[in-house]
Amino acid sequence: MAGLKIPKQQELKRYNKLFAVLTKYGFEDVMAHHQIKKIIPKSYLKKHPNTQKNLSFTKYERIRMMLEELGPTYVKLGQIFSNREDMLPPDLIKELVKLQDHVLTLKNFNIKEVVEQELKINSTDYFQSIDSAPLAAASLAQVHKAILLNGNEVVLKVQRPDIKETIEADILVMKQVAKSLEKHSSQAKAFQPKQIIASFEKSIREELQFLQEVENMEHFAKDFKGNASIYVPKVYRELSTDKLICMEFIDGIKVSEIDTLTSLNIDCSTVAKVGVDLYLEQILEHGFFHADPHPGNIFVLPKTQQICFIDFGMMGSIMPNDRDTLSDLLLYFMKNDVKKIIQLLEKIAVKANIDDYKKLEYDLYELIVGVSNTSIKNIRMGIVLNQFKSVLYGNHIILPHYMYMLIRGLIIIEGVGLKLDPKFNITDNLEPYSTKITKKRFSLKRLLKKNFTRLQDLNSLADSLPDDITIILNKIKEGKLVIVHKHKGLKEFQSTLNKASNRLVFAVIIAALSIGSSILVIAKMPPLVYGIPLLGAIGFILSAVLGFYIVISIFKNKEY
Repeated sequence: MAGLKIPKQQELKRYNKLFAVLTKYGFEDVMAHHQIKKIIPKSYLKKHPNTQKNLSFTKYERIRMMLEELGPTYVKLGQIFSNREDMLPPDLIKELVKLQDHVLTLKNFNIKEVVEQELKINSTDYFQSIDSAPLAAASLAQVHKAILLNGNEVVLKVQRPDIKETIEADILVMKQVAKSLEKHSSQAKAFQPKQIIASFEKSIREELQFLQEVENMEHFAKDFKGNASIYVPKVYRELSTDKLICMEFIDGIKVSEIDTLTSLNIDCSTVAKVGVDLYLEQILEHGFFHADPHPGNIFVLPKTQQICFIDFGMMGSIMPNDRDTLSDLLLYFMKNDVKKIIQLLEKIAVKANIDDYKKLEYDLYELIVGVSNTSIKNIRMGIVLNQFKSVLYGNHIILPHYMYMLIRGLIIIEGVGLKLDPKFNITDNLEPYSTKITKKRFSLKRLLKKNFTRLQDLNSLADSLPDDITIILNKIKEGKLVIVHKHKGLKEFQSTLNKASNRLVFAVIIAALSIGSSILVIAKMPPLVYGIPLLGAIGFILSAVLGFYIVISIFKNKEY
């Protein structure tokens, strides 16, 4: 998809659509500064007949309605950023959450024909039947149930027609609009539109790679091999392509269906504990986690009471070093060590423009003390993480994309646990991990490994040091050594120096006038006025005026 070339006509078509819908919902001023408006028909810049009626809705309702009308790419954008409380206002978040349930099924969609074209097969050679009515619809794909010749029930996840081309054209438009907004609107710039689109582009490209989703399922199954608490659906790689996935049909109960679970004598509190434990294991042990663990993606198998996750399109990966950093972050949070937390945040941050370290320290301390003063049974991870994101946003710290996926996942999974068991508390699940992390951190094996790594680094340094010194010495001999340094506060120093110099010149002039005038007065140099030398008097008056002027300028802090 990254190398996909989009015809200019299609790109302009998406611009036209964007302009028309923006105008319809009263947002035509958003594109006011954009150069592309020169090639958009003027009719799109006029008021739409429904604009007045739509203005009766709130601004955020109109944004949600606009995204729905613009199609799958924009719906997906809204869905992904429905968890970004660190970037978007709470009222807008509430509207974006509604997009999860507002996806229309495709009309006149022939699933058999699509399967045959995509797999280059005759469907009757592999399937007993394929349901034409979809089981579910998402912004990027649609799901249909089918039965294989051997009687196994499967589901077929099929990409919407021409979705890649549409998304590619939409992303091009989004990038241009984001660039324009960031350039011309200080209010929009605060929301970092370019950063939002870059993050969105990464997520949607990953989700459109269906063969990557197949890899994700196999990776996930390998991580939990031998764990009796979880079941991972089988994926049929031979019947899967980059636009189609064939996987085992899961005849389970969604964790949100509390009454059904209770009627089958399934203990919901146990489901909550086991489900959250499995999710924490994904993050803290495997470093490969489900990024969208909402209730519709988690099932309970009634016979075995195993937990089953589905939909592996959005997965988060954490590198081993980052996993250690996350573990340290958890430990320092529990120790209330704010300075160490700030060091770790700067270490993993993509961007950290911290204006006031004292403010950041105070914000984090206030958050930690608030948690410490709350009884464990009343702590809500979702609230704490949202407050944490607000602290990051308020102090201009941007974390890697996976961190926001992780935070979102934890908030969602805690919500699932609370739905299953109102008394559920995620800190109970975290406690064994914090103990485990502490033991691992100070284990002899880890200390030996860490010191061995440092020894290797020192050995590498010792090997390369003579060569590095030789290179530096040769550059010095050849006069090619360049030292780059940056002055801080030089302009302010120059300004202060200029002001001091100007005032010194004034002082010398005043002193010269005063001395010269005194000599003229003593010598009784004519012409005289009332016995006083006129030139001497003028000299004293000028000295007095300049003296008052320089004193006033000093008090007013003017640049003289």
